[in-house]
Amino acid sequence: MSTAEGIFEPKVEPYRIAPETYVIPQLLEAPPVGMFYVNSMVITGTEPVLVDTGAPSNRQQWLDHAWSLVDPADVRWVFLTHDDHDHAGNVRQVMAACPNATLVTTWFSMARYAIDTEEFWMPFNRSRWVRDGESFQAGDRTLLAIRPPFFDNPTTRGLFDATTRVYWAADTFATAIPHPAEDAADLDAKAWREGMLLGNRLNHPWHLWLDAGKFSKHVDRVQDLDIDTAASCHAPTIHRGLIDEAFDLVRKVPELPPWEEPGQDFLEGIIAATTKPVVS
Repeated sequence: MSTAEGIFEPKVEPYRIAPETYVIPQLLEAPPVGMFYVNSMVITGTEPVLVDTGAPSNRQQWLDHAWSLVDPADVRWVFLTHDDHDHAGNVRQVMAACPNATLVTTWFSMARYAIDTEEFWMPFNRSRWVRDGESFQAGDRTLLAIRPPFFDNPTTRGLFDATTRVYWAADTFATAIPHPAEDAADLDAKAWREGMLLGNRLNHPWHLWLDAGKFSKHVDRVQDLDIDTAASCHAPTIHRGLIDEAFDLVRKVPELPPWEEPGQDFLEGIIAATTKPVVS
């Protein structure tokens, strides 16, 4: 999922989700369905890790939040789940500010970055290629790159921290929410379920063509990690009490009809509403 210049409005502050693990959240207004988060994550262990780098439309706020959690000189790893702008939008600025950091990416991502030399170009000698199913050591913890159940970009890998049992799910668990909530448990249960089913259809329209059996095995691969906390780019954090239900909801998506997004009539309504003269 990506953002556009001018519609991004920061409203929230970083928060802790597990020991030495923080989410940097931002909110995207998404009428008529509510709001979506645009999140990143920071692990402040012995070798600090940035997981995704936020959106360019909110660059200064994102950088301020990141450096409030960790000194850029201490950052050793920058893990990009994939190269969409809401995940990799500040990678060039981050790598410039973090002289000791290695960019954890893939061969295909580097090839895709090469198209946009202004935003994404990175020297090979500051990169490490970690494929789906491979791990790397970040100081006191082992981090596993593992593809999430849903993704909207072919380079996507999630990230599992075996120390805290936190899984960063990239775009999986995307949830339309009626109001800000750091924890999914703080939402009305029905709103959370409906919001997740909406978000995962909206962002992954190919759910219509999934083989349910094969998809279920793919979901098993992630769920079998025994996750305590699931964080992701477009959802409130999901803790142990809701983890199994969250995966159950993901498994239901292939059975559902497509979500029909607003069309031209809705756009014309927005234009009309925003061009009406102000009545004093």
